[in-house]
This record gives sequence, C-alpha cells and structure tokens, in this order.
Amino acid sequence: MDYRVYVETLGCAKNQVDSEIMIGLLDQQRYLLTGDPEHAEVIVVNTCGFIESAKAESVDTILEMAQYKTTGRCKMLVVTGCLAQRYAEELRLEIPEIDALVGTGSFDTLIPVIDRVLKSQGTVVEMASIDKEFSEALPRIMLTPKHQAYLKIAEGCDNMCTYCIIPKLRGRYRSRVFEDILTEARALVADGVTELIIIAQDITRYGIDRYLRYRLADLLYALNEIEGLRWIRLQYCYPDIINDELIEAIASCEKVAHYIDMPVQHIDDNILKRMNRRTSGEAIRSLIEKLRARIPDIAIRTTMIVGFPGETEAEFEALADFVKWASFDKLGVFPYSQEEDTPAALLPQQLEDELKLERRDRIMEIQMGISSELMANKVGLTLEVLIEEAVEDEDVYIGRTQYDAPEIDGVVYVNVPTDAEVDLEIGTYVQVRIADAMEYDLIGDLIL
Repeated sequence: MDYRVYVETLGCAKNQVDSEIMIGLLDQQRYLLTGDPEHAEVIVVNTCGFIESAKAESVDTILEMAQYKTTGRCKMLVVTGCLAQRYAEELRLEIPEIDALVGTGSFDTLIPVIDRVLKSQGTVVEMASIDKEFSEALPRIMLTPKHQAYLKIAEGCDNMCTYCIIPKLRGRYRSRVFEDILTEARALVADGVTELIIIAQDITRYGIDRYLRYRLADLLYALNEIEGLRWIRLQYCYPDIINDELIEAIASCEKVAHYIDMPVQHIDDNILKRMNRRTSGEAIRSLIEKLRARIPDIAIRTTMIVGFPGETEAEFEALADFVKWASFDKLGVFPYSQEEDTPAALLPQQLEDELKLERRDRIMEIQMGISSELMANKVGLTLEVLIEEAVEDEDVYIGRTQYDAPEIDGVVYVNVPTDAEVDLEIGTYVQVRIADAMEYDLIGDLIL
C-alpha cells in the first residue's frame, strides 16, 4: 500500500492495546506507519468517552487532526474507540471531515473499513456488537518501550457502577482463554518484555464468566513461571473481589510486584450503595489491613470520586478522615462527572462543579503530605530500579521501582558517579541507594 497511516491514542491502557492491534493489522497489510500526522494520508484517532474531560479531549483531537486535510496530506480521517461507539451519529453530523467511525466492537475491521471508505462517497459507520469475542490471532505492535507491555486479560465490565458508562461502551465482561493469555505472555517475554502489566476493566473478576470461578491467582502462579520475566504488575482490581487466595498469590510469587491498583471510590456506606459498589467502608478498611499484614511493603494505589450526588459535608469529611487513616501510597481524585445514560446522572442533589473541585483539592492536599512522608521514609533504602530514560548531557538516569506504575506514578532519578564509565541501557534493572525524596519522586545513587 502507498498510504501512510498515523494513529493517535487517547484514554486508558486498554485503549492502547486496541491501538496496538490496529497498528499490527495495518503493518500486516503493508501500510506505511508514521509518527507524524502531517505526513499521513490516513489518520486514525482512537478516542476515550469515559468522562466529560476525556470526551472534550477526544473532540479537540479529532478537530486538530481534521485540519491535516487542508494543511497536510490527509485523505482519510477514521475515528475509533469509546467516543465513536457512544456518539457515532452526532460525530458524523457535526464533524463532516470524519470519513469513518469504528466502534469498540469493530476495531479489528479497520482494514476493510479503509477499503470501504476508498469506494464510498459518504461516511462509513462500522458498529459490531460490543459483546463480540475477539480472535486471539490478531497481530499487535507495541507502543510501549521494548521492556514493557500491557497484557489485557478480559474485555467489558459487569460491575454496573451507577456513575460509569463503560458497560454500555465495552459490553459484558468476557474473560480471555487462560492458555491464550499465557501464550501471548510467553511471546512478549521472548521478544524482550520484562514487565507485564495486567489490565482489564476489572482484573479481579477474571475467569468467573468462562470458568465459573475467579482465576486471577491461578494466572499469577502460571505467569510467575515464565523464564525471563521480571515484574508482573496488577492494575484495576476491584476491592470487593480481592480474596485471601489472590493476596497469597501476590505475596508468594516473587515476580509479582508488591503493588496493587484498587479503586475504592468512597468510604461512606450510603454513597457506596448509591454508587452500586458491592462493598462497605468496614470491608474496605479490613482489606487494607489484611493486605499490609500479609505484604508489609505493598504499595496501594486507589482512586476516589468526590462530589457524588447528595454527598454531604459529613460524608466528605468521613472520606478525608479515611484518606488520613489509610495513608495510601498513590491516590487519584476525580470530581464526579454527570454522564448521560448513567443511573447516577438522574439522582437528585447534583452538586456544583465549584464544590466538587474544592473537595478534590482538599483531598489532594492531604495526600501530598502523606506522600511526602512516605517518600521520606524511603531515604537510606536500597531499591531495585528499572531504567527507562537517560537525562541528556547529565550523569543521571530516570527509572521506576516495583512500587510505581509507568506514567501514572512517581520516578527515581538515578545519579551515576562522574568518574564512573557507566552507560546504562534502557530496560536495565539496577540497585539504587535512595539519598533524597520529593513529594512523589525519589533521588538516589547507582550502586556499582
């Protein structure tokens, strides 16, 4: 093919895996891939439609890419992903530069869609079932560094949180076949990957639909046996399904990072019930205590939603007190986003944006103090660090510990002695003695 293609990916890591498959399909058909949209004849925007800010970013990006139809070489603009799934008709009518819209259940049809656009005078809309089972034979080209890859183990979600649109965009929960996941993981490691990041809308639910029992622990034990793999990281664990079996697997598998990403969203029982979170404040506190008792050095990342409809000052203060008590290693806070077609959007007592932002800032101020203290406690420790970047013209590298996920968590600045002739390769694991700390990042010295 003579067409050069540029792919822009927005949103979460799960969306990134979809982009990697689309790029793999394009490469398989010998399309030319480019990192510069100005030089592309075909531009693909893989969008996010989760909350209002993500939707706005997606629309802005589509409009930005549409300009290349006049300032660049673009002949075809394809919009895929969650925003396309959610607002296909609106996008078709309001942004005429779009040549094709591809839903979340159809990203594997990108090549036929491009062919249809070439033969059509109108906008092509491809929307397969969001409950579609995808082929395990799809190609994939990584957008991550060579040493790191996301391993998607399921698609869709059955949790039905009242504030969340994802089940309507991604469909019911569908676990991948256990053996197929292992086959992909072994191939990734054979290709140089040393850190696998396990993702899905909810990885803790893995297996329940296909095998009638939760099998994430089984998967961890099997992945732990792969020779050459160094770190296995868990992201998107729902607290109500984290059981003793899973905790034991994290504790006993030496390759599983002592890190868990489990969004708790709130601590007040009334709000948890209105969110349709199948847990309680007491259960969440008990789980945190259990995790730290069995795995004392575990880093717990979580997210909170503030300003949920009807959230009183007392309920918010209970959340703030909980944040102080829990002393989370990593914490993100989102002001509630009133999303159409979700049950929570119809609840009474929707709060003002100004109040939601104020509450977010109050929680983050508390967390900054907690993080500063936790980081300071690491001074003097020797930690294993994965090197990911060299600072130009300085004897400094940037890396991560097992307690930090890429892009969302902190980093370690690694100083190399000026008299040492050291040239660290990206993807190398080294020992670093921590010498100083900031609110979210660490500074250390390479141990030769």
